[in-house]
Amino acid sequence: MNAPLSDAQRLEVQPSDPRLAEYLKDYPSPVFSEQLYQSIELLERYSVEIAIDLAHRLNVVDHLSQWQSVDDLCRLLSFQPSFKFPLQWILERLAEIDCVEARTDGNTRLYRLQHTLRKPDLENLRAAALKIDPANAATLDLLDHAASLYPAVASGEQSGDRNLLGPQGVPLWLNYFHNDNLSYAVNNWVGAALAAERVSNQRALRILEVGAGPGSGSEILLRLFDERGLLPRVERYLITEPNAFFLRCGQRKLARQYPDLPLEWGALNLDLPWNTQGITPGQFDLIYAVNVMHISKDLLFSLNEARSALASDGWLVIGECLRPYFNQPIYPELMFQILESFTNVRTDPEIRPNPGFLTAEHWRRAFTRAGFQCAEVAPNIDRIREIYPHFFTGAVCGQNVGTGK
Repeated sequence: MNAPLSDAQRLEVQPSDPRLAEYLKDYPSPVFSEQLYQSIELLERYSVEIAIDLAHRLNVVDHLSQWQSVDDLCRLLSFQPSFKFPLQWILERLAEIDCVEARTDGNTRLYRLQHTLRKPDLENLRAAALKIDPANAATLDLLDHAASLYPAVASGEQSGDRNLLGPQGVPLWLNYFHNDNLSYAVNNWVGAALAAERVSNQRALRILEVGAGPGSGSEILLRLFDERGLLPRVERYLITEPNAFFLRCGQRKLARQYPDLPLEWGALNLDLPWNTQGITPGQFDLIYAVNVMHISKDLLFSLNEARSALASDGWLVIGECLRPYFNQPIYPELMFQILESFTNVRTDPEIRPNPGFLTAEHWRRAFTRAGFQCAEVAPNIDRIREIYPHFFTGAVCGQNVGTGK
């Protein structure tokens, strides 16, 4: 039987469903553009081609003549136990294109080669993605760099954290976490829009931002607050980031753009008690974070710490990369899942069945279990995913009704 056609052999990208415009009408029109949807499709296809390449380079295909679990393959190939998450992602990507068969036996997922894996065609897909939007280079470069580390990380010869976050990786992350890179920046826009809406009726605003990185999320939040007349209400804005280099980058940029705002900068470790780090109970009206809460070692602990730091009727709003469906592999995982902070977390079958990115359902349950009221995910992910299963962007909010825990 012939193997399926390469995605690079059929580069036509279908136009987005017109119903998306109705679900996304409350966001700035340039954000959710046809250019964005086409970029996402090409980045998804590019990550599949990388999965094919990695399956060859890691010699995974040599052991798939019979049904194997991820644990079996890690043992046969002498991979580190922690590499089971990236390995499962590779196999699920191959299952999507019918090169690998997958079935579930009890609680165990099993895989077997169905077609001989073709040679990946990354060059044509990269060219197509850059033609759609030259800014896609930031994501493509980071995907390539992360993938280049997989064999050494699998064998334990190198650390994903040390290499991805080292001197070679940091410039790539700065380009990726930039508002010119719309496939990432869309998370900033969705989170900021929900935050601005939730606090629009408050007369004074004390804001804590968690895990701000180099400041792209802060930049969009302040821009939307300015456009909606909310900046004069900001009495305090504490921007925290544990990476000192990223924090300095954000500080230089934002202090220059907003010299008259009461901006402060500091570090905050999500996994330690916040009140031992200068965050006292009831101190903030808005706690904001973009793509950071999913790396909390204990998600309920961090959510409870956030709720404790909120004033009565204050809001926690987080922008998150969302997994549309449980166990669905998505392209952003490729560059994060070899980081220890991404995978070394406490799981929970109800709210966090897997490390990394969660579904809208999991986030709603997590916020509710942490005691937040009015837990909501925006936009309407449940409807959007039915017509566009590659929509990975959302914001989650919950309100602290009452005081204390």
